[in-house]
Amino acid sequence: MTLTEPSTGRTDGTVPTAERAMAGSSRMPGVWRASAARSKVELRAFFRNKQSLVFTLMFPVILLVVFGSIFSGKVAGTQTDLKQVFMAGIVAAGVMSTAFSGLAISIAIERDTGTVRRLAMTPMPKSAYFIGKLVRVIVTTALETALLLGIALTLFGLPLPSTGERWMTLGWDLALGTVACAMAGAAYSALIPNSRSAAAIVTPVFMVLQFISGVFFPFGQLPHWMQTVAAFFPVKWMAQGFRSVFLPDSFTAVEPAGNWELGHIALVLALWTLGGLVVTALTFRWRGPRVR
Repeated sequence: MTLTEPSTGRTDGTVPTAERAMAGSSRMPGVWRASAARSKVELRAFFRNKQSLVFTLMFPVILLVVFGSIFSGKVAGTQTDLKQVFMAGIVAAGVMSTAFSGLAISIAIERDTGTVRRLAMTPMPKSAYFIGKLVRVIVTTALETALLLGIALTLFGLPLPSTGERWMTLGWDLALGTVACAMAGAAYSALIPNSRSAAAIVTPVFMVLQFISGVFFPFGQLPHWMQTVAAFFPVKWMAQGFRSVFLPDSFTAVEPAGNWELGHIALVLALWTLGGLVVTALTFRWRGPRVR
């Protein structure tokens, strides 16, 4: 089977190359081999796209620097600096930026340009497409988190986790939160009709969830109805997990439940991962508009 390079619908020079590589053998390529090839394509395309780099990676950094420079004082009822609460929350926002917003928008663009449709016609196992996306999300989220923590530590004095247990909590909260947001982003992409409307449909959800999930304000100070709504979404739980890592245990005095609820955090993020996977499997469209 031989594919010719399409003259349109191409956002960079990597996708047609991947299609030729997948079509180069008459046998069905192994899932892991195809996934590795697709992951390389995804990472190369992301880092070559300056707009994706700026919007996905730099937007949370800009928020961190701006709001970190504005906030001051202690959280009411505690001896904890408001800056530290914000720093913990902005890490969760960074995860959502790369795993939810970035993924949903990129899928919408690839569906609109016909890339998803063309990949579906190659011998590549369809699961390799999603594995490649997930690898891209994991790598970019790790970079985003390292960048945010580096700035928070250097400029704003955010303390490192003080115990091995807290480092472990940071690891599983980051991992579960990343996968949960990625699955939510893949599922949410089904609601995006075309690439032109992608940012307009994704960005409001991204921004609203930050405001009601305890990123910009201490969660316990938000109206009760906001807390209730936020509890249905993963950002609130990720942010709470990160607070348990970076803030003193005395801060639980102003947490709504009076404790960190680590088991509840893990359960909610796992359920979002499973739910996103099921919804994606049921609603994902491999056929977008035809490329003219």
